[in-house]
Amino acid sequence: MKVIVFGATGSVGHLAVKELLEAGHEVTAFARKPEKLGLTDANLFRTAGDALDAKAVLEAVKGHDAAVITLGSGLSRKSVIRSQGTMNVIRAMQAQGVKRLICQSTLGARDSWSNLNFWWKRVMFGALLAPVFRDHELQEQLVEASGLDWTIVRPAAFTDEATRRPVIEDVPNSARGLDLKISRGELARFLTRQVIDSQYLGRAVGLSS
Repeated sequence: MKVIVFGATGSVGHLAVKELLEAGHEVTAFARKPEKLGLTDANLFRTAGDALDAKAVLEAVKGHDAAVITLGSGLSRKSVIRSQGTMNVIRAMQAQGVKRLICQSTLGARDSWSNLNFWWKRVMFGALLAPVFRDHELQEQLVEASGLDWTIVRPAAFTDEATRRPVIEDVPNSARGLDLKISRGELARFLTRQVIDSQYLGRAVGLSS
């Protein structure tokens, strides 16, 4: 399949590009500076652009079979890249007839709020990262209303190493006592799998150890 990844040079995005290539897909890495990706593959194409530039996104989406969104801005509290960038991707996909959308959000968004512990509810998403959290929630609403073949992926906090306990796939909202962690590599593999897997079509799925 021809897959475009938005946020391709981010901490998860670049791993998703790598996993998609290893799975045999033709991948377009969309980022402001895609040359930073540091990968070489005959099936890798780089497109420089800003997800907030609707025209650039519209042109980039053309000819693809699926889009993966891993947009973010680190811990920037003022960024709206997740919601506004996602809206541009959705509109571009609608205009270009591309249906499959996999969007990375966060565990805790909307009906998964109950999975979080006190620290994440009150300190991180309740105060320090409140604007980021609200942007994720808006992002999810836009995806759900898009009319596309979507899957929202809600990972817990990222780690570089494998988690101490196994990652639970499709975390139930009733789950408590989670480690609230997932390795970036495992998340990238899960995002890659969704491109051709319809198990979670039209659903939000939580991931956490």
